[in-house]
Amino acid sequence: MMSKTLVLTEKPSVARDIARVLKCGAKAGGFIEGDDYIVTWALGHLVTLAEPEAYGERFRYWRLEDLPMLPEKMELAVIRQTKKQYSAVKSLLQRKDVSGLIIATDSGREGELVARWILQKAGFRRPSRRLWISSQTDRAVKDGFSRLRPSSEYDNLYLSAQCRAEADWLVGLNVTRALTCRYNVQLSAGRVQTPTLAMIVNREEELKKFVPKDYWTVHAGFKGISLVWMDRKTGQSNILDKDKAQGISLKVSGQPGRIADINKRERLEYPPPAYDLTELQRDANRRYGYSAKQTSNIMQALYEIHKAVTYPRTDSRYITRDMVPTLKERLRNLPSDYYGIAAGKILESGIHATNRLVDDSKVTDHHAIIPTEQAADFSALSREEACIYDLIARRFLAVLYPPCKIEETMLKVESAGELFTCRGRRVRDAGWKAVYGNALGTDEEDNEEDIQELPEMNKGDTAIIRDAKAIAKKTKPPSRFNEATLLSAMENPSKYMDDKELKKVMEKTTGLGTPATRADIIEKLFSSFYIEKKGRDIYPTSKGTQLIGIVPEDIKSPDLTARWEQELVSISRGESNPEEFIKEMKSYAHKLVKSIISSDKNYQHDNITREKCRCGKFLLEVNGKKGKMLVCPDRECGYRRMISQKSNARCPQCHKKLELKGDGENSIFFCNCGYREKLSDFKKRQDDKLSKRDISRFLKQQDKAESANTPFADALSKLKK
Repeated sequence: MMSKTLVLTEKPSVARDIARVLKCGAKAGGFIEGDDYIVTWALGHLVTLAEPEAYGERFRYWRLEDLPMLPEKMELAVIRQTKKQYSAVKSLLQRKDVSGLIIATDSGREGELVARWILQKAGFRRPSRRLWISSQTDRAVKDGFSRLRPSSEYDNLYLSAQCRAEADWLVGLNVTRALTCRYNVQLSAGRVQTPTLAMIVNREEELKKFVPKDYWTVHAGFKGISLVWMDRKTGQSNILDKDKAQGISLKVSGQPGRIADINKRERLEYPPPAYDLTELQRDANRRYGYSAKQTSNIMQALYEIHKAVTYPRTDSRYITRDMVPTLKERLRNLPSDYYGIAAGKILESGIHATNRLVDDSKVTDHHAIIPTEQAADFSALSREEACIYDLIARRFLAVLYPPCKIEETMLKVESAGELFTCRGRRVRDAGWKAVYGNALGTDEEDNEEDIQELPEMNKGDTAIIRDAKAIAKKTKPPSRFNEATLLSAMENPSKYMDDKELKKVMEKTTGLGTPATRADIIEKLFSSFYIEKKGRDIYPTSKGTQLIGIVPEDIKSPDLTARWEQELVSISRGESNPEEFIKEMKSYAHKLVKSIISSDKNYQHDNITREKCRCGKFLLEVNGKKGKMLVCPDRECGYRRMISQKSNARCPQCHKKLELKGDGENSIFFCNCGYREKLSDFKKRQDDKLSKRDISRFLKQQDKAESANTPFADALSKLKK
């Protein structure tokens, strides 16, 4: 019997690509077979840590007296929804003609866990090797298969992943059960989601306590430019005394002014590094309003389906030196209609891959997100995919361009003994900013109100000071988080930490969560009704605020993640004992449960309605991400129903987005300005105005509602022609 090698991938789409490269064409139930290889796949995780019920009948029920749950040995269980595919993979692993295995799951800590748990549950003991690649192009797959490594080289990476999962189980499930049972309300906590929520709640507290302070600045006109008064001693422009500010404006108004000094310097503004996932999610949220989860999903499609970009779930913004020879081909295969001119200039002048792009020491599991060598087909991309690809392509081009050359001018004008200043900026050579045209390529505030385009002036020039006036201002409160700034805070939470040593540890890690998990954490905070959106700003709900008030102190801080990451990195390097780590986690879980049970804090529903659930309890009204919902407070019941849904239809009076209330044909669109319109009237109006494409887009957006059981789906579906 001819032996074959089994290849285990993480997703069907990846399996199909690898199967094609390996010339496997015979499709069967759950795998694709060829002469030398059999390619199969997981569906994400097929195996996970067993639920508490697996450790005994008493853990089937949520009771304080049964906590903490501390299994002697953690068990694995097949995920019910993917049981069929697990059976297919297990059968292949047990086939007599399978002589070995190639692990081809995603290259990272989580991907390693996906494969190892499947192998452990299936009892696989034959030789195995590891495929480690960062893009899904045919070339990358072929290169990866030419340099397979023994899977044993990744054993410590697997152990660190397993320790992270078991620690999250021990702490997360015990704390969640303890909180839910102690306060009789559906509550959950975890080492990442709770500190993230705490940052949002604490920011809201800062805003409530914030008291704006008055101050004044003195502005004046001089030869067609605007000057700002500056204190000679401190260099400050803010004046806390109104009378002083008005006195200065009266003193210099109509008086001659003289340019006392002109200081010019040329500054080089370098391009930002290439994208990692978190930075890409931030930019996509700022520019297009995409959620972090939405951007992650788009990136997976660009990576797996279109093969247009490299591995997305990376925390690195650099590439390795051995990739430099591939840059020319990547540039040539960028869609020429959009990037041909910019790419051509780089190719013409020669590729200068500086340390702003190439740095082996700053690449961990995966390099930065850049376009692949395979040409992207824009006609096959959705609008959202095209937007994200455009961000990646332009950032890739920008980092290969020369720096932007800027001439900065500091002008000082004296009048009646007072000093005024003006800052000017002139772009001498756009450099990398030419890649973006008129679009802003960085987060820098290039349009600050005190930066101007200055005419030619000389030291000693004089003119009359005109329109001098004191302008009243107030100090601004800190901004609420949006998804972009929350991602930044999760990536760099050190400023929310007190321990200096742990701050240093956190600065060397990926922060709270990983690039791959942050989007899911934010979505979980929304779906658990701990936070809500108003516009793009994120607000904590009463439930979220109360939760932060009752959870143990140390689980609210990023310090916990810093300690864990310190140990997990050490385990992944073979420097620490995983068994000792889990022993510490069990002791920690016991301590947390004890503190929750003995707490004298209270939780009170302030959003309870008079409408009863089918289980008899009064329903709670909550603001979901897509609209208002009624949810049952009983964990075991789990009932929820949409009562009003945000739509993309605009109010004809104030042009704000309408909400939809009611059931079926009785549904009504309404707006805060007072506008009301029946669904039937809305449909008639839209039939006259909308094209089929518009209606299809509208329906598609509505189908993404928070509840699949929304009563509006049937009514809206009748809009189709």
